[in-house]
Amino acid sequence: MPPVLFSLVLVVFSFTTGEFVIVGILPDVAADLLVSIPDAGLLVTAYALGMIVGGPVVTALTARVARKPLMVGLVGVSLLGNAASAAAPNYAVLLVSRFVAGLVVATFFAVAIATAVSLAPAAKQASTVAKVALGMNLGMILGTPIGTSIGHNAGWRATFATIAGLTAVALVLVLVFVPVQPAVASSSVLGELRVFADRGVLLAIALTALGNVGVVTVFSYITPLLVDIGGFAAGTVPVLLLVYGVGAVVGNFLGGWLADRARMPALIGLLTALALDLLVFWLVGGMQVAAVILTFSTGVLAFAIIPGMQTQVVVAASAAPTLAVAVNASGFQLAAAFAGWFGGWIIGSGPGLRSLHLAGAVLTAASLAIAFLVVHRDRRPVAA
Repeated sequence: MPPVLFSLVLVVFSFTTGEFVIVGILPDVAADLLVSIPDAGLLVTAYALGMIVGGPVVTALTARVARKPLMVGLVGVSLLGNAASAAAPNYAVLLVSRFVAGLVVATFFAVAIATAVSLAPAAKQASTVAKVALGMNLGMILGTPIGTSIGHNAGWRATFATIAGLTAVALVLVLVFVPVQPAVASSSVLGELRVFADRGVLLAIALTALGNVGVVTVFSYITPLLVDIGGFAAGTVPVLLLVYGVGAVVGNFLGGWLADRARMPALIGLLTALALDLLVFWLVGGMQVAAVILTFSTGVLAFAIIPGMQTQVVVAASAAPTLAVAVNASGFQLAAAFAGWFGGWIIGSGPGLRSLHLAGAVLTAASLAIAFLVVHRDRRPVAA
């Protein structure tokens, strides 16, 4: 991997670890700061809200800043947010620190993708996006359990201090290896926002949101699904999550490779396969051997769709790709928030836990309608 891509991947890895590791150390944080587990859970919400708000707002306000100093500034804010989290004297300061750390994530991810794509050959754009997204995969399957282990053994503050240290290393690499590039935007903020008047951009963002909401609904409740439906012991869940994570890494590169060759046909095929995978999981999820295989295949397909979706947004929003990708990331966070609520409704007030895979399959299948609209729009002749 070229040093510039490695630098971007390391930043994304540290950001993703910072996002998810709090789940593993929630009881430690709650006990130390004398708050309830539900209150400590709001730290997850604070980071997500930072991403949702920061995506469009920070990106729009910094659209005319050259990419390298912008990335340095964004990584610096994350470094400060994690350092403040490690030193937070009370719950309120920690809550604000997590929000601040989340503010810059969507913008950095958007700028990183735009930078990586601009440095890649035209036929390698999607696979380059996949390399940047590898940081997300590794943050989930390596960074989160390592950070959780550090928290359990050295205290939760050590977890955030470690993330801050890793972010500092990534900041140095960005300074050394990322080339100087001009800002993407040359117009005003309002001019940048005009990109969202393009139906193709809106369709690409809608495809990301709806295409992911089904599998995220399932993943949000994967532990009770595996334990209560699959019959696995609770102690085996981390191993099964590792199986899912390995599948995610495989799917990330597979999706990039396929999207480089035929982006929308590949996406349609992968979404169809994902819907069928979730449907089969619903039918045979109580058989443990099948559940292990399907956990892996779901991880593969869930992440195989991402490079093509991100590239479609970049291509559709050529006038303002950074802002569009940032809004796309915020849209994904909103979809994830909806998935958590929707899955909870199915379990508590709807047909029950066993129906989650079926609901995920239906939602994924519904996204195919948007995918076909994108294909139809792309095939229309351009007016003279």
